[in-house]
Amino acid sequence: MSFSDWIRQFRALHAEAMKGALSPGELETYRGACDEFARALIGAQRLTLKPGEVPRHSLRVARALQVELESPLVHVKATTIDLGVGGFSATLAKAPRVGEELSCKLRLPTGEPLETAVTVVDVKLQPGSARASFAFRKLPDPTKARLEGFVIETALSQIAA
Repeated sequence: MSFSDWIRQFRALHAEAMKGALSPGELETYRGACDEFARALIGAQRLTLKPGEVPRHSLRVARALQVELESPLVHVKATTIDLGVGGFSATLAKAPRVGEELSCKLRLPTGEPLETAVTVVDVKLQPGSARASFAFRKLPDPTKARLEGFVIETALSQIAA
């Protein structure tokens, strides 16, 4: 089977998964296909998975979304640069401290905003700004599944039909 045929079949399977129309067996097949898809994209980006990492949870996609970050001392609105099931990065005017915890409201295009706590895991200073990476604290399984579906959907949309 060619890669384009596989992508076509995966798109159809993904659409059914997003509708909630898969049986438990089909859902397992879908998750395996998501891992294969993510592994291919991670490999194309010349990234490596750490031992034990689930490919579909490690995949990051370039996607601009509105995000609000808040602590007792700061309230910042920003736009994400990239997004994955584990977190996101954004450019901020002022660099946060690594390890700082913030509340986060991430506006996904469909459904309610994702509201959770995040931790600053990396900061790279740039002229006049900082690129900060944030890790989601603990996401409930339904929220993680929603985010996973959104990341896969974004990756599929970035591949030519």
